[in-house]
Amino acid sequence: MDRANSADKHGVDPALLVEKYQAGVWRYLRTLGASPDLADDLTQGTFLAVLRSNFVHEAWPKTWSFLRRVAFNLYVDEHRRRGRLEVVELIEERDLAWSNWFGDEGMDAEMLDALKACVQKLSPRAQWGLELRYRDQLSREQIASTLNMSPDGAKNLLQRAKHRLRECLKRKFDE
Repeated sequence: MDRANSADKHGVDPALLVEKYQAGVWRYLRTLGASPDLADDLTQGTFLAVLRSNFVHEAWPKTWSFLRRVAFNLYVDEHRRRGRLEVVELIEERDLAWSNWFGDEGMDAEMLDALKACVQKLSPRAQWGLELRYRDQLSREQIASTLNMSPDGAKNLLQRAKHRLRECLKRKFDE
């Protein structure tokens, strides 16, 4: 069935919604401080909550903002449920930092152009590693196998590449 014709009461095909935003919601939750396992659970919970709600898709930026707010609330609820109220203030600071960096609509064209320019400055091997991780969504073990290196080597390669990207973007936007 054509995705355009399979939109449900939300005004968008749920499969397209998940495909478009799953990685972003997961990264957002990790930025807030969620462990990978908790981010997995809360990402799934975010989409379930949105699909069970009265939410209606009008525009992608509004949809992203709504998803992010649901994910934020689920994460805060999880900390409250565990009795970790002191962490909630830190979560709110991280959410504010996300908004300051990406805005409420996610990355804009200027940010994407800057990111592409920074990626081009990385070594071909680092670029390939990032593509395997974020485009192909391979695990660290799969990346290590593809690049013929140890899992720890792949972890280090990705960490160094992400650090270089962060520094490059920081320089571009602090100018």
